[in-house]
Amino acid sequence: MGERLLLFGPPGVGKGTQAVRLAATLRVPHISTGDMLRAALQSRTPLGDQVRTLVEGGQLVPDATIVEVVRHRLAERDAAPGFVLDGFPRTVAQAEALDDILGGTQPPVEAVIVLDAPPEALVERLSGRRICESCQASHHLRSGPPKVPGTCDRCGGHLIQRKDDAEATVRFRQRDYLAKTQPVLDYFRQNGWPVRTIDAMGDIEQIFGRIYAAIFWRD
Repeated sequence: MGERLLLFGPPGVGKGTQAVRLAATLRVPHISTGDMLRAALQSRTPLGDQVRTLVEGGQLVPDATIVEVVRHRLAERDAAPGFVLDGFPRTVAQAEALDDILGGTQPPVEAVIVLDAPPEALVERLSGRRICESCQASHHLRSGPPKVPGTCDRCGGHLIQRKDDAEATVRFRQRDYLAKTQPVLDYFRQNGWPVRTIDAMGDIEQIFGRIYAAIFWRD
């Protein structure tokens, strides 16, 4: 079984969890932008050297370089039957490049899965998270509070809030995601890519069931 899928979702929506499970179920690789860049950094290829120079120089990796990293990754044998692509494309230019990479077939992918949840629910989910400084166990002030406030249930370590989980940071990341992603989704819809919006509220099993059903729903 193989499918070419794109997965989108704001911070805190559970995209990573669903991407890993989806790829395992469909027996295709889960390919994320971060994983691709790390692999390029570790490679001894001209493209890897280019990425390494940019990263070590503190520069952002430009669209053209990221597109080449994606082109090389999707050309690998394990991606031939299909893939779950996570974190790409992030711009309309990248979306146009992906269309070219995939050969201009219509539609280029079987589904663009967009995980959706109310922003306030995601803010609560992330800003309520606390991480143990010692063992990195995760607790949540509302859904899974520690037995002793501020203390890890697992090892007794001190619980902290990561900077990325501070409410102001979470709200900024939500706004940034929407501003950058909406033009890409508009491009997909305007060009006939099958965009499926999935309710991402509920437990992991429920959400996965909705995703699976949406993938095999054909217009």
